[in-house]
Amino acid sequence: MVSIKDHKTVQHTASKTLLETIELHQIEVQYHCREGYCGACRSKLICGKVEYTTDPLAFIDDDEILPCCCIPISNIEIKLG
Repeated sequence: MVSIKDHKTVQHTASKTLLETIELHQIEVQYHCREGYCGACRSKLICGKVEYTTDPLAFIDDDEILPCCCIPISNIEIKLG
């Protein structure tokens, strides 16, 4: 499950990135490249764990993730950037 602060809790779709799951549930999110280059989708990871499908090139802090190139590997709570 993906809990999105100030929005709702949604079920992650296994074959999709976190960004694609967020879009599938019609939650507005900023993004540009979809591949971890730009950092526009940078979001705060409040709790849980993610795994990257590709190594992100954009700068992120220790408590941030890039939904465009990661998948949750546990239940997570995030705050969209």
